[in-house]
Amino acid sequence: MIWLGIDTANSPLAVAIVKDGQILTAEVTNNKVNHSAGVMPAIEYIFKKVNMSPKDIDAIAVSQGPGSYTGVRIGVTIAKTLSWTLQKPLVGVSSLQVLAANAQMYKGVICSLIDARRQNVYAAAYDATKEFTSIVEDGHYSIVGLLSQLKELEQPVLFVGHDVDNFWDLIQGELGDYALRAPYALDLPNAAQLIYLAEQQELPSLEATHTFVPTYCRLAEAEANWLKEQKGKQ
Repeated sequence: MIWLGIDTANSPLAVAIVKDGQILTAEVTNNKVNHSAGVMPAIEYIFKKVNMSPKDIDAIAVSQGPGSYTGVRIGVTIAKTLSWTLQKPLVGVSSLQVLAANAQMYKGVICSLIDARRQNVYAAAYDATKEFTSIVEDGHYSIVGLLSQLKELEQPVLFVGHDVDNFWDLIQGELGDYALRAPYALDLPNAAQLIYLAEQQELPSLEATHTFVPTYCRLAEAEANWLKEQKGKQ
């Protein structure tokens, strides 16, 4: 079975092609290029590298969010378009789970986080000793609130993600020796890892492509402001 993986949920761009459990090609860049201009050329490039075309794939995996609103929308829109055009099933995976899975060889609590601005983060925590059981659900948290939850665990927590450094002083200040930092080599999303996680799910029907939606975990700022205005008019 041949999979195409796409992750544009945040500033890194990751794409991959996996065939029967073997990585044929995987690319990741973190130079903050606009995904609307970069993702299609990246997909075309990896197909050319392995002398294949989109019609050869059997399924598509996409990072469903949370993360950048624009990034998530771009990836999901492209994945849905390819899914329906090629008549191939589409599987979504949490962008936070994709990051955390990079460090799954660590047997303990793994916390993946993404900067959501204004001292807020998208974050999740998993227990890698219990088949990646969720400890902190995917969500939008204040960094202080997240650390309060993790502190209650009273055990080491491995943090992964290229935005961890933005909060590292605060993390260490709150958790002390319980705060562990994953190597930077694990900080970027891996589209092959995305595909591996997608393979653990049951393939949906093609009709499910129409109802597939991103996971934002919070309202967009413009939508929140509009709702506030409407409430003020009442």
